[in-house]
Amino acid sequence: MKVRIKFAKTGHMKFVGHLDTMRYFQKAVRRAGLPVAFSGGYSPHMIMSFAAPLGVGTTSLGEYFDMELTETVPTKEIENRLNAVMVDGVSVCSARQVEDGKASTAMSLVAAADYSVQFREGKEPAADWRSRLDEFLSQKEIIVTKKTKRSEKTVDIRPYIYEMHLEGEGVFMQLASASSNYTKPELVMDTFLQWMGEEPLPFAYMIERREVYANKGTEEDIRLVTLEALGDEVE
Repeated sequence: MKVRIKFAKTGHMKFVGHLDTMRYFQKAVRRAGLPVAFSGGYSPHMIMSFAAPLGVGTTSLGEYFDMELTETVPTKEIENRLNAVMVDGVSVCSARQVEDGKASTAMSLVAAADYSVQFREGKEPAADWRSRLDEFLSQKEIIVTKKTKRSEKTVDIRPYIYEMHLEGEGVFMQLASASSNYTKPELVMDTFLQWMGEEPLPFAYMIERREVYANKGTEEDIRLVTLEALGDEVE
């Protein structure tokens, strides 16, 4: 049985990095007594795959990982057993049975994500940025320089900003998140401020990832579906 777990990561747990989050869930699955499957060979490990790493300091309401179980367990029971051993700041939102196969892993399916971005107190720019957002998005191209460990390359990120609008005191964004076009909300906000002539301040943003999506359409005709919706409840 292949199961997809959706979980939230908030509070002080936002300072726990991706690798430690993986280790945390490995221990939590053991404490919950779930019949998790292990790989073969001399160094067996839990068959578990996380959808997309979450940056340190970022909270989330929609993180995902897949795991293999050796027997069928009702999805609500999986959710309850995991929540019974969770620490403050981590909660399991749902469990769903999903298709087997590498092509259907959460990691390979990620195509987009929703974010909420707010300025920290004292970090908001002096300019009236709210009135300039539509003008920024009306550009045909938004050219940025992306730096990697080995090189720099110029990229037009406008096609990767699927949605961006004011929401309360901050900004809502829906951004491309596949490995080939991964777009960070910090990069979009920094580019927006620089376009206005403002210098982004260090640690200026409070970021929350809201949801992660797969694309059930094509690159030209994008149809986003949550990773949760691709699975089924099992009683």
